[in-house]
Amino acid sequence: MTKVGRYEFLAEPFHCDFSNRLFMGHLGNHMLNAADFHSNDRGFGMHYLNTINKTWVLSRLAIEMKEMPPMYTKFYIETWVESAMRFFTNRNFAVVGNDATVYGYGRSVWAMIDTETRQPADLFAINDGAINDYIEKEKPCPIDKGGRVKMSDNAELVHSIKTFYNDVDINGHINSIKYIEHVLDLWPIEWYREHTIKRLEIAYVAEAHGGDTLSFYREQDAEGNFLVRIVRTDGTECCRCKMEFN
Repeated sequence: MTKVGRYEFLAEPFHCDFSNRLFMGHLGNHMLNAADFHSNDRGFGMHYLNTINKTWVLSRLAIEMKEMPPMYTKFYIETWVESAMRFFTNRNFAVVGNDATVYGYGRSVWAMIDTETRQPADLFAINDGAINDYIEKEKPCPIDKGGRVKMSDNAELVHSIKTFYNDVDINGHINSIKYIEHVLDLWPIEWYREHTIKRLEIAYVAEAHGGDTLSFYREQDAEGNFLVRIVRTDGTECCRCKMEFN
């Protein structure tokens, strides 16, 4: 079993936007699926973890794209574990085409938690530290890891939504990619006729659940990038996002 997993996907027509290119949300889901395939095949995935009351949760995600795969295009997501600590692991992604086209890259941070206590769990206790056998430090991922998204108290409330059945994932909280899709909806269609997504970063802070209202606060930084803070019904901050557009 190789350290790097490579999985084929298709930019299906109903997963593409009006520009005939893959939606960022669907690309994010494909990345998470690739991560699941890779970890399951190597003995530290959800199939095994669920039997011992453990699961993976996404802590941070950064995606930087040169372009999105066009409609009907077959492409591959390569994924590998760059490093692992007791409670967190760094996992990278490359989005590549059949002709070796590189569409973009991703970086992510994952935590393992106990599903009963919701507290961090020791990665190295899983299958005698199986994850250590698959750490790949040599394969490059030439995008920034990203840092803390710093926001002021002047961010403007621009939108609020209620969450429903389709927002909730297998872990019982709001799906990681749904936050991204809701953030992207803060800009009108006309905006996307003139701009493309260059990079997004999102850091997950606290869980929200179905029925919660999510409020979105937005501001711009000195470089013109958009910063978004998402707050749930009780006022707890759930995550922060940074968007860079071309």
